[in-house]
Amino acid sequence: MAELEKQFLSRKTMEMVTALLTAGAGLAICYGSWRSGIGWSEMGPEAGYFPFYVGVLIILGSLVTLLRSLFFYRHEGEVFLTMEKARSVLGFFLPLVAFMVISLLLGLYVGTALYICGAMMWQGGYRWWIAALAALAVTGLFYLVFEIGFQVPLLKGPIEGWLGIY
Repeated sequence: MAELEKQFLSRKTMEMVTALLTAGAGLAICYGSWRSGIGWSEMGPEAGYFPFYVGVLIILGSLVTLLRSLFFYRHEGEVFLTMEKARSVLGFFLPLVAFMVISLLLGLYVGTALYICGAMMWQGGYRWWIAALAALAVTGLFYLVFEIGFQVPLLKGPIEGWLGIY
């Protein structure tokens, strides 16, 4: 059991998984660009021309990383993530997932305020009223910058509707 906790995830495995994921992202970029057009028109390059080649570069870089991990690996046996570190990572990852779900259901401003308040209280050890004031201040600043300053509406939920913020 102690050996399992020591080697939860190896660095080699993580490099291979990352290479495959970035190659998949490169493929998605290439496919989307291809659908937009990757050729030249009378006006110059079509919309997908440059993104397509960026996707190709991402795929090539990912393949080099994958081949290096498979055949020329120098960090054999090096641990990337232990169970103890995984708990710490989940302490940040799970609140981010909650932030995304809350933002989709209740709006970005409510999600941001709850995330900042929760992170400050549970991970930073701040008193609830300090965390709440900071969360409201940051959320208010986001509203001023995006909605008023840049005139870019962010995702709003039912609470903003009840308050007449639209």
